[in-house]
Amino acid sequence: MKIAIANDVAMAAEALRRVVASTAEHQVLWIARTGAEAVRMCAENRPDLILMDLNMPELDGVEATRKIMEQSPCAILIVTGRPQDNVNQVFRALGAGALDVTATPVLQGQPGGDSELLAKIRTMDKLIRHSGGNQAMAPRTSIAGSNPAAVADNADAAVPVTSLLAIGASTGGPVAVSKMLAGWVAPRGCAVVVVQHIDEHFANNFARWLGEQLDMPVRTAEEGDELAAGVVLIAKSNDHLTLDQNLRLRYDANPKDYAYRPSVDVFFHCVAQRWKGVAVGVLLTGMGRDGAEGLLAMRRAGYLTIAQDQASSAVYGMPRAAAELDAAQMILPLTRIGPVLRSTLGSRT
Repeated sequence: MKIAIANDVAMAAEALRRVVASTAEHQVLWIARTGAEAVRMCAENRPDLILMDLNMPELDGVEATRKIMEQSPCAILIVTGRPQDNVNQVFRALGAGALDVTATPVLQGQPGGDSELLAKIRTMDKLIRHSGGNQAMAPRTSIAGSNPAAVADNADAAVPVTSLLAIGASTGGPVAVSKMLAGWVAPRGCAVVVVQHIDEHFANNFARWLGEQLDMPVRTAEEGDELAAGVVLIAKSNDHLTLDQNLRLRYDANPKDYAYRPSVDVFFHCVAQRWKGVAVGVLLTGMGRDGAEGLLAMRRAGYLTIAQDQASSAVYGMPRAAAELDAAQMILPLTRIGPVLRSTLGSRT
């Protein structure tokens, strides 16, 4: 795989170069010292993957990611010093089309940084190959961010869950989920579960960030949790989130050969097989095909299924796969999905 590096810190760029050069299957294509240089070099010599820093001169990593995805789309992994200290920037970059985030090995301050980065690169390689190459990442309109809103503590612990909103997302997903759910408060008895492709080490940050955007409480799903009315539950592990026969949330490492972890398909299939109440399945922006077959299973089980449209997707991969399978009863721009949820599931007033 041809890998590019965008980082203005010489020590960090050299650390990344050495990690890539330590493998026989990858090569460093170029190194950019500014965001603007990364945009230009990507247009001239597009790599398979860019290791993108967040803080650079001229253009930061967020804007560089946005421009690259508009002009010369390719896979982008955010690699920065301390991702947990740059949560807003990280999610802006993910909203602009970056696939994932990890810490720069030289700045990580703990053993195993090289192996963690190489594991991420291997995952990116699988995603690119499963998606048919970077050609599948056609430029789309980036999703605008939303303003933070106060979190309302409207969890109904004693209220039985009678309806379920199941959401799957990948590239561009965090901001898409935020925008879709903004201003909505789930009605009594409605649970929300989000399966977002994101590193398990950053899942808690995602839950906290999303909670700042919504009018509902948001937390990560723990092993053995029951579905919670009025709460948005986030998959927190690289293992797959499942729904067991007692309707409790579980994590399962199998199937181990899935490139997408946690898999949207796995959770959607569980909903189709085990959920007996009202349900809606929504598949949002993302690279690859994860979620399409699971959405089809939900449709065949009689549930409403929705896929995001091409124009509003950061990357039209997963929703496209759903459309090709006729898995989605409705294909909608992001701004129209929220109103459909309100009319179908209701809303707290």
